[in-house]
Amino acid sequence: MGEFFKKAFNDMKESAKAQHEVDKANLAAVKAESKAQWEEAKAMGNPQRHKEIMQAEREKQIEKANERIKAAKERTEKAKK
Repeated sequence: MGEFFKKAFNDMKESAKAQHEVDKANLAAVKAESKAQWEEAKAMGNPQRHKEIMQAEREKQIEKANERIKAAKERTEKAKK
């Protein structure tokens, strides 16, 4: 019975360590996203920089849309065969 509890507590310890690593990674991601948001907000005060940021975002969206179109056409061609 003592061995059972020893293994159970060891498993809980390992699980807690793993969860701690996940929590640290998530916190670091939130901090990085927060900093990025802050920098973007600061850039919005500069009209030229704001225009550049918005243009880059639109280009990303167009690229993603073109990828989706390409994938849909490939699926259509496969379905026709």
